[in-house]
Amino acid sequence: MTSTLPGPVETPSRDFEKAALRGEPSYVWRAGQQRRLEMVLDAAQGRIKGWVLENGCGVGMYVDHLAPFSGRVVGLEYDLERAHQAQVQTSRHSNTRVVCAAGEELPFPDASIDLILSHEVLEHVRDDRIAAREMVRVLKPLGRIVVFAPNRGYPFETHGIYWRGEYHFGNIPLVNYLPKRWRNRLAPHVRAYSARSLAELFSGLPVRIIHRSIVFGAYDNIIARRPLFGKVLRSLLQTLEKTPLNFFGLSHFWVIEKTP
Repeated sequence: MTSTLPGPVETPSRDFEKAALRGEPSYVWRAGQQRRLEMVLDAAQGRIKGWVLENGCGVGMYVDHLAPFSGRVVGLEYDLERAHQAQVQTSRHSNTRVVCAAGEELPFPDASIDLILSHEVLEHVRDDRIAAREMVRVLKPLGRIVVFAPNRGYPFETHGIYWRGEYHFGNIPLVNYLPKRWRNRLAPHVRAYSARSLAELFSGLPVRIIHRSIVFGAYDNIIARRPLFGKVLRSLLQTLEKTPLNFFGLSHFWVIEKTP
């Protein structure tokens, strides 16, 4: 099923518009980012030594931290300003490169990439079905895609909403539990996925799902303000990842392998 986002929506602030349409990338490296990096490295199983693509690299934080483990890392970013920032962020590495392009038109040959990281990006692209197809196209046989994507079961919409023509940034409760038609009127700029809708993106493509789970966040912002409470909350919620209550987790974590 193809899901296409509408064009840009007018907002009072250019920064808010970018946050709405492109999301907010990682600007600092903390426990949450480190945990996800370790999940990527574990999922890669040796493919990290080949050609690695971060499809939607923001300001380059994951490219920067993947570089020491990889043969070659390419960061692809749609927003030109962020692509420049990513280039600066990763410039100390000789094995990195940043390109400015869209996920629906990856500028790479067929079967050229060993590992792709799609970190909270599919929800923002114009056409997520085409973006999924492009990732599979450029992936080598037995190469892997590591996907993090927003979970529709999470009690908050973390990308803000539009209300009466104005964009309101922040974590808005219960939006994702509304019927799809109503939810998409409040959040036309971003998607949230059920396991079924995420699987539909790769349906009919030459891939198999190696792993799928739902993970909670690291709550680094809460820990920075209230360390003890935040650490207890993190420990409790991440323990729930191994239970049916993971339905309420923050993000899907999927590992997808291209079949020979």
